Amino acid sequence: MASSTLTQTQTLRSDPPQDLDGDLLCSDNPHGEERNGEQVSGLATSSDKPSFCWSSPSLCLSGQSRIERAWAHWSALGRPKLIVAPMVDNSELPFRMLCRKYGAGAAYTPMLHSRLFTETEKYRSQEFTTCNEDRPLFVQFCANDPDILLEAARRVEPYCDYVDINLGCPQRIARRGNYGAFLMDNLPLVKSLVQNLALNLQVPVSCKIRIFPNLQDTINYARMLEDAGCSLLAVHGRKRDEKDQKKIRADWNAIRAVKNSVRIPVLANGNIRHLDDVLNCLEETGAEGVLSADSLLENPALFAGYRTAELLAGDEKSNNGRKLDQADLLVEYLKLCEQYPAPWRMIRAHVHKMLGDWFRLHPHIREDLNAQSRLTFEFLYNMVDRLRELDVRIPLYFKKTHVRKVSANGLIS
Repeated sequence: MASSTLTQTQTLRSDPPQDLDGDLLCSDNPHGEERNGEQVSGLATSSDKPSFCWSSPSLCLSGQSRIERAWAHWSALGRPKLIVAPMVDNSELPFRMLCRKYGAGAAYTPMLHSRLFTETEKYRSQEFTTCNEDRPLFVQFCANDPDILLEAARRVEPYCDYVDINLGCPQRIARRGNYGAFLMDNLPLVKSLVQNLALNLQVPVSCKIRIFPNLQDTINYARMLEDAGCSLLAVHGRKRDEKDQKKIRADWNAIRAVKNSVRIPVLANGNIRHLDDVLNCLEETGAEGVLSADSLLENPALFAGYRTAELLAGDEKSNNGRKLDQADLLVEYLKLCEQYPAPWRMIRAHVHKMLGDWFRLHPHIREDLNAQSRLTFEFLYNMVDRLRELDVRIPLYFKKTHVRKVSANGLIS
């Protein structure tokens, strides 16, 4: 974001309280000090100045004042509707910047392990990087110790707009580590994690959750998080044991029920494959915005109105004069990786995701990729050239009418 001026936007469905106190917006620069366009690694200390003047701990305020301040902060950030979800090893800086180019209004970092983040400088410098244009930004941590989480959060608060707590990871590693969705079995601990951050940080706290089998349990959970000091809630509309996202659709009705039960901004996660899904989800849930994860890995231009052929209906194959495919996007991503270095394991994963259909046509090129113990940019650019020489082109299809409805900053028109 080039300008540091606070952006005022319109409301889609659910307006925040209308009596916001002007003093709540205590800074006209939500992105903090300029750092001359340089990449910033995760080496901040708690003495650094926060990016947005949250000024006093949210739990020191009355309940209504905390709600008002949560909305004031969200409005100051421009109320982004289209958001890159947190993805382990996949939502790193160069990928976030690629998605932002193609319409994403905000993004989460990959999930960071709070204990490793506090203990290991190498982990911090490799796993968390950002830059001036990488805003609004959610920095997500997994944790099960309030004090360790706070120490990790204080290191990143100068460089982000929310510190997010991962309460939704359903993978076995989360079970073994006792974090993510498995903290749903220990709600007092969850409450203490949120409260400790809300009492001590100068940047707001957000949470990302999954739903319980029982809807009322989910509503009670969301209300508890709000009362503990959560300022924004992202709801993945699947249960903890529902891991196959292609077979199990997210429950948008549960997200709507949460939205109607709390007073803080709510984001919806699940079933976002293209812009039709964005529009339908916003309408059906009433959420302030949507998160997309796996679909963005295959198609980082999703939020700009592009979709893969398998997601087209009937006679929708029209590109309106626009030519783009995953190989184009991969080249853009690689150039961003040269500008903003990322671990090669992440780069390799993105290559496989963006070129999956291409590799199915020419598996020998995928085998050449897999045989590389050490990747280089030269090899990857040459690999794309080889595919081009084989006359491979799998276009992404652009739907202009839907882009008119959801603009780059997420406004519906």
